[in-house]
Amino acid sequence: MLKLSPLIMNMKNVFLEKTVLITGGSSGIGLALAKVLAKHGANLVLLARRADRLDSAEKEIRTFSNATSGLIEKIIADVANEDEVKTGIGKFVSDHGVPDYLINSAGVSRPGMFEETSADVFRWMMNVNFLGTVYATQAVIPGMIARNSGYIVNISSMAGFLGVVGYTAYGASKFAVRGFSDTLRAEMKLHNINVSVVFPPDTDTPQLAEEEPYKPAVTKALSTGNTSLRSADEVADSILKGVARKQYIITPGMDNTLLYRANSLLGNLSYWVMDQLVKQAKHQAEKQ
Repeated sequence: MLKLSPLIMNMKNVFLEKTVLITGGSSGIGLALAKVLAKHGANLVLLARRADRLDSAEKEIRTFSNATSGLIEKIIADVANEDEVKTGIGKFVSDHGVPDYLINSAGVSRPGMFEETSADVFRWMMNVNFLGTVYATQAVIPGMIARNSGYIVNISSMAGFLGVVGYTAYGASKFAVRGFSDTLRAEMKLHNINVSVVFPPDTDTPQLAEEEPYKPAVTKALSTGNTSLRSADEVADSILKGVARKQYIITPGMDNTLLYRANSLLGNLSYWVMDQLVKQAKHQAEKQ
């Protein structure tokens, strides 16, 4: 008979019959999270812009987990649209109550050197990656405070703690998610509400593939031989293990965890290290 580890058993107990709202739940890390959560008996609420992708996600989740009885609700909304987010989540709360967990996973990326990146791209990134996180959180926090319980999980990025060449717009939006999460964590402690912020490494998702044509040559050279690339399933597993432990900072992948710790320990020296890596990448790109 297969014996489950204490942590896996703990994950099942943590999420069993809990209601989890996931923005960006129709693809990528959001969908991977939904599949694992369904397997652990959670009720799911998936929020995304496109009805067809939500329908496809629901079918995949039910096939993956044999979840035939668990609640899977779908909210069609663009996280960058405050009215759509608050109306959609508000209706769900009115019908089913405040979710136990909110995972803000919706996000977009468009690499490019700063001088070639328009202000519209900066606004788009901030509206989706940062304000989308704020809007969804605002929609559930009053109910969580009234209930005196809840959990907010915000997905930032490795680019949310480390400035990476070619990601000025994306990095700024993900640093904003980190700053928001830091202060939210402190405030929500007063209401028995937990907060986690996640810094995933490069993850094999449709979004990563969509970035490739826009990556500057130096950025591509920096990622050559990247050993930190993780599957969405691996990242989802790491996130949920961290949430089960109530970790505030979650850094999926050993390489990514070491990079986060090194960046914190090195202080200003980390900028010098990054400069050397960028110089080497620039030289490599010019040779190619």
